[in-house]
Amino acid sequence: MSELPGPIPETDTHCPYCALQCGTRLYGDRELGVKAQPLAGFPVNAGRLCQKGWTAPELLNTADRLTRPLVRHRGRLVQASWEQALDTVAGRLRALRSESGPDAVAVFGGGGLTNEKAYLLGKFARVALGTSQIDYNGRWCMSSAAAAGNAAFGIDRGLPFPVTDLRDAQVVLLAGANPGETMPPLMQHLEQAELIVCDPRRTPTAQRAALHLQPSPGTDLALALGLLHVVVTEGMADGSYIRERTHGFSEVADSVRAWWPERTEQVTGVPARSIRRAARMLAGADRAYVLTGRGVEQHSKGTDTAQAFINLALALGLPGRPGGGYGCLTGQGNGQGGREHGQKADQLPGYRSIADRHARAHIARVWGVMPEELPGPGRSAFELLDSLGTPEGPRALLVFGSNPVVSAPHSRRIAERLAALDLLVVADFVPSETARLADVVLPVTQWAEEEGTLTNLEGRVLRRRALLTPPPGVRSDLEVLQELAVRFGQPADRYPTDPRQVFQELRAASKGGRADYAGITYERLDAGEALHWPCPSTDHPGTPRLFVERFAHADGRARFLPVDHRDPAEDLSDAFPLYATTGRVLAQYQSGAQTRRIRELNEAAPEAFVQVHPDTAARHGLTDGAPARVVSARGSMIASVRLDPTMRLDTVFVPFHYVKEGRANNLTNPELDPRSGMPEFKVSAVRIEPAEVEPAEREPAS
Repeated sequence: MSELPGPIPETDTHCPYCALQCGTRLYGDRELGVKAQPLAGFPVNAGRLCQKGWTAPELLNTADRLTRPLVRHRGRLVQASWEQALDTVAGRLRALRSESGPDAVAVFGGGGLTNEKAYLLGKFARVALGTSQIDYNGRWCMSSAAAAGNAAFGIDRGLPFPVTDLRDAQVVLLAGANPGETMPPLMQHLEQAELIVCDPRRTPTAQRAALHLQPSPGTDLALALGLLHVVVTEGMADGSYIRERTHGFSEVADSVRAWWPERTEQVTGVPARSIRRAARMLAGADRAYVLTGRGVEQHSKGTDTAQAFINLALALGLPGRPGGGYGCLTGQGNGQGGREHGQKADQLPGYRSIADRHARAHIARVWGVMPEELPGPGRSAFELLDSLGTPEGPRALLVFGSNPVVSAPHSRRIAERLAALDLLVVADFVPSETARLADVVLPVTQWAEEEGTLTNLEGRVLRRRALLTPPPGVRSDLEVLQELAVRFGQPADRYPTDPRQVFQELRAASKGGRADYAGITYERLDAGEALHWPCPSTDHPGTPRLFVERFAHADGRARFLPVDHRDPAEDLSDAFPLYATTGRVLAQYQSGAQTRRIRELNEAAPEAFVQVHPDTAARHGLTDGAPARVVSARGSMIASVRLDPTMRLDTVFVPFHYVKEGRANNLTNPELDPRSGMPEFKVSAVRIEPAEVEPAEREPAS
């Protein structure tokens, strides 16, 4: 009689993709295969998953999974032992630091790393390496909204209220956000609301809107000023809220008086009547929200644009009010937690400023070092990558959880800078485009093989749980950091490999900071408590709703800050007569390193395309489905033409998930926002012409 099979392993965890962090139940094993189903009891996704969430387990057995370290020898990456690989990295890093100082070595992290990884990576960079040169790809996610939120409210949390609060909204303004494609489960919370969508494209989200405002790329700031003008001049501002809870309204009110709707229409292309209607819809609702996304933030003036939408929300009395608010739809899975605990060039754990002496003293005590041993602020993400291999820049780079060859603006330039390094080290679980350029590749665990925590867009700290043991030969990022730190003479216990131990230290490091996790424990999370930071003690319930009684500035008041419109960093010309804007599609995610390896997603969205109005296509000799070349001052891409009569005549859209000739970030402008360091991803001057070659096939899986 044969034995009955044992129970099928299962665990509750969260999707590896966007910042919703949808609750999922995984079941199965490597032999049976792993399946995912949504957790009905998790309120953010409430029993729903998008196409990416359902198919995420396929990546666990991808054919080109990295399971052995690789070291470049005579131009080729060849397998090596862990000891050989780590000794090679440590030896070369020691030599570079000895020759050129600690800032000769840089670290680049990712917004998908767990809180524990992000925390230990920042500690490793600043203590073991002694470098100031650390930043992460989350700089390109919501840094503009973060800078604006900190200035206005004294604190930055993507949504300062639970996602579920949106269910009762009457009107929601979505500025530069397309959750219908990027966060589909979020849309169930918006079903009862009238949507006002600001987007140059008629996206799936805009198709569901009661009102679609379609500005020219790079003019969202002018549109926000025009909306606030209507609120002010038509007497719709909430006077008692402004008096009791804010500073600076009169200066902002004076600054928008020149932005009457007809002038705003001339700049943005949005009809004056639609501007008035949108303002009146927001002001007339008892429960209204203003939400921004990458579309308004990924500009060289993205912080000012986010500030303008915050000004609008404050004038209407929304932030901190029951049934209303302002929020930012964070993008990456741990975009929130990833920037709170030390990956960002100017921040220490707990969202502390690295330039603040009290913050430095606190973190130094937790880390067991002297404050003066900690480096100061380093370069922001693009500035860091752009300096690699130059006489003034780092000579080595360690990359964890990022693929900048595809995701960085002016990506051809970044590939050149990576090639100029003396040493490039990449820790990943698949051979991404960046890993293929590396001198050393370190195979690490992925989402369903590891424990830890993440923080979703509403500031809720979540438990990631492992279903599977890692494949033989694979190590965790925490183990990699400990092994390298020991080779730099650090005590092993300063770099724990147990995520629980790391989180215990993270709690102490964050205590008293703006992002205070001191009261959050694995035990409380495993018991099912919904804990939003700040949570300063173990008997504190967490803070799902910020600003209910006061804002985070010392006087408890929010700040209006005047801003004014300026043109995009580059405008149209005879040589480049169209705007190109970039974004995501439903079936792919970020640089595509994960989703391009999943069969169902590739069948749904297999290649790059350029979305263009039929009249624009005809003027440029293009036909539907034919290959076109899109060219900017920085580079070009080839993509299939996709005709869309809802597109603006002056605008084309390209998704940024693809590689080789389909790489959209060949086009994008690295001009930076002076406040946030955000590049101008969303508007590039381009021309478009028939291509002489077929569109490139997607990157092969091996």
